[in-house]
Amino acid sequence: MVGALALAVAAALGWVVFGTSVLGVREVRVTGSIIVSADDVRAVAAVAEGTPLARVDVDAVRSRVRTLPSIADAVVRRAWPTTLAIEVSERVGVAVVSFGGGFRILDREGVAFTAATSRPPGLVLLRLAQPGPGDPATRAALRVIAALTPALRAPLRAIVADSPARIRLELAGGRQVIWGGPENSDLKAKVATSLLSRPGLTIDVSAPEVVTVR
Repeated sequence: MVGALALAVAAALGWVVFGTSVLGVREVRVTGSIIVSADDVRAVAAVAEGTPLARVDVDAVRSRVRTLPSIADAVVRRAWPTTLAIEVSERVGVAVVSFGGGFRILDREGVAFTAATSRPPGLVLLRLAQPGPGDPATRAALRVIAALTPALRAPLRAIVADSPARIRLELAGGRQVIWGGPENSDLKAKVATSLLSRPGLTIDVSAPEVVTVR
């Protein structure tokens, strides 16, 4: 009788947890999303109020939330008794490209995840034919950005990538740094930085072992 009673209690509890809205979702709590609103995240998460919390597929919710361009990742967890918590990690801009009278902001992978009417401070302007994560020239230019020293960033006006192997830095005062490809970018950045005080409009570090200034 005790065993039967325990089974009956377990079945009743299981029915309450999995089969009713007693422990259903009453709140979808979103944190970390600034670029898009919490309501937009909830809409994409698509979890109906009253859905038994135990039956929510948190992996599927995470996959849906990650379809928003501004979201790099998300953690979805059950916060008992009635809350589904979604913690968002947004993409971080490192560069911009001109588009339609404004700018598209790219993250370090080349994903354009939001737009701006004016160029945000601290982001490098890229000039590319086909910006995007699948474009080799975009990926090469982003590798160059990651290697730039503060001394190179200060006078930098734009990075032009005609191809993955033909990258140049446009600096203030009409100066330029011929970079070549993204290989050895850390060394190229150090060499170019050391030559900024030299007279000349063009610094060529495409072969950092044999540098020219003219």
